[in-house]
Order: sequence, then structure tokens, then C-alpha cells
Amino acid sequence: MSLPSTDKDGFLTDPTSWTPEIAKVLAEQDQLELTDAHWEVIQVLRRFYEEHDLAPAMRIFVKAVRTSLGDDKGNSIYLMQLFPGSPAKRACRIAGLPRPTNCL
Repeated sequence: MSLPSTDKDGFLTDPTSWTPEIAKVLAEQDQLELTDAHWEVIQVLRRFYEEHDLAPAMRIFVKAVRTSLGDDKGNSIYLMQLFPGSPAKRACRIAGLPRPTNCL
């Protein structure tokens, strides 16, 4: 499968071109195998982006997950386990969203 156009950091240049199959390819590039836990966070991110036209930085990301999925999943430790390194940046990339502001 060929990916749609991406920027130099691997973020889709057109978030509307995202599909679950593209998410799997992007995750494989990060050596991640997407589980149900990953997918529910990805869906939270996609809904957040649709509502706010914004890819959330970490603090807002955690709050959005907490609001949708509860305290057990809406914390940085849980999200770091799912998306190691920079959870907001990695999860947004896999979810087909732009790079979050304030993410290095």
C-alpha cells in the first residue's frame, strides 16, 4: 500500500486521506502493532480533531482521553505505554492528524 503525501516528519499532509489501513502502515513504521487499546485512543483523537480542528498537545490529549475513556486510560503513563516516546506526536501521526502544536 502506498501512503498519501506526508511531510518531512511523516504526518499526512491531508488528514482526510486517512484510513485505518494507513494507520496500520504508519504504526508499522514506528514498530507498533495496533491493539484495541490503540484504536480507542486513535478514535478519541480523530473525534477531537473533527470537533476542534486541532491536533492536541500532550496535556489536552490526556484530558480528551480521560473525558472519553476514564481515569484509568486518561493519564500520561498509560498513553506512554501505548505510544512510547512522545505519545501525542506519535498517536496524532498514526491517527492521520497534523503534528500537534508544542510537540518537539
